[in-house]
Amino acid sequence: MSRNPEMDNVVSERAPEPVGAFPHAKRVGSLLFLSGIGPRKRGSKDIPGVTLDETGKIIAYDIAEQCHAVFNNVKMVLEDAGTRWENIVDVTTFLTNMKDDFTIYNKIYAEYFAGPGKPNPARTTLEINCLPTPIAIELKVIAIAE
Repeated sequence: MSRNPEMDNVVSERAPEPVGAFPHAKRVGSLLFLSGIGPRKRGSKDIPGVTLDETGKIIAYDIAEQCHAVFNNVKMVLEDAGTRWENIVDVTTFLTNMKDDFTIYNKIYAEYFAGPGKPNPARTTLEINCLPTPIAIELKVIAIAE
């Protein structure tokens, strides 16, 4: 017997537009599954902390600035879905340069996720060789829906 739970798409009017045919998040029962969220700005191709050459290749990037932008974008999607940052239960992080970026990412992650009143979710961090846009970090999040 198969059961098809009610599913709702969540589209944020504040977070950057998805780069493909998918919603910002999907609500299934009491859980909210966010699609991969990067540091881009809504309504533009601007990426905080990234300098591109004339062909669109990365010349330089600031992983700290990208981390803050990603966390803020995730927060906007959560809020627009009607839930809170504190309801995050799982984070999967994709980094394009684990060796150089993990220490900075891990320090900034702790500012947002560790300590009293913060979600302290389960976490997995993976290195991948690229992401769909010229970014160095992307988060995939699961949260409790309210």
